[in-house]
Amino acid sequence: MTSPTMTDAELATLLATQAGELLLGLDRAELGLKIGAEGDRLANTLLVEALRRERPDDALLSEEEKDNAERLAHSRVWIVDPLDGTREFGENRGDWAVHVGLSIDGVASVGAVALPGQGVTLSSGAPIALAEGRNPPRLLVSRTRPAHEAVKVAEMLGAELVPMGSAGAKAMAVVLGQAEIYLHSGGQYEWDNCAPAAVAAAHGLHVSRLDGSPLVYNRADPYLPDLLICRQEWVEPVFAALAKL
Repeated sequence: MTSPTMTDAELATLLATQAGELLLGLDRAELGLKIGAEGDRLANTLLVEALRRERPDDALLSEEEKDNAERLAHSRVWIVDPLDGTREFGENRGDWAVHVGLSIDGVASVGAVALPGQGVTLSSGAPIALAEGRNPPRLLVSRTRPAHEAVKVAEMLGAELVPMGSAGAKAMAVVLGQAEIYLHSGGQYEWDNCAPAAVAAAHGLHVSRLDGSPLVYNRADPYLPDLLICRQEWVEPVFAALAKL
């Protein structure tokens, strides 16, 4: 149940958490190799139906829904990834996530990222205190295909590479103090990073493209090839390293 006075951040947090609980409750033995696809479908249905019911005047962009160009005329667009890290979820790992983000005039303004395998949902509406960072830093990369730029920047900074699964899990690892830098250049879509960007920014972290420009949402082409989420003290060193590549 929701309340008519529930804020956007509260709604995002509730829905991301509920979708995560749904995914955790799926019968792995029964679904077998189909669990990833079924998880995507069921979590998407939960999120889409709830958002259309609770925010009927807003537009929606989901990884699991056919895109509707009518969203481009809207100021407020919910951007969701019902299951970020389908591979990790299928392997019964903990580094997968549920993303519920809200773009307002192209800015990732509200977001919640559930990490059901870790028992936590992080929200732009309820920032937590950041832990003290480390030096040399830890830099998050894909556990299956580390980006060339990330590896080179890590070498220049003397950073420890930390392999991890989904984009949401990596972004939230910076919020949770498990790493200092998340640098990605291997290609993403708006649903991969809208909610994580909103949550990270609300926690005072730096969020941008690798050229320093802002992440812009609700575009006709939702492809967003790169991003940087990091602690403020590493912004200048990271950009200095990128400039040498």
